[in-house]
Amino acid sequence: MTEPTPEEEREERERRAEQQRLALEKKRERYVWYYLAYFLFGIHLVAFVMIFAVKHAK
Repeated sequence: MTEPTPEEEREERERRAEQQRLALEKKRERYVWYYLAYFLFGIHLVAFVMIFAVKHAK
């Protein structure tokens, strides 16, 4: 079995780095969607509480 050439090693490192970058990007995108969901849920919760307060004000 022959050892990989420096060019092959460099390509393998670049391929692994690209895979890691894509995995990190996917993870960060998922977090953005989670934050958006929590934000929208919180806005609706505040709105419902305000509507309740206005309707029950004397």
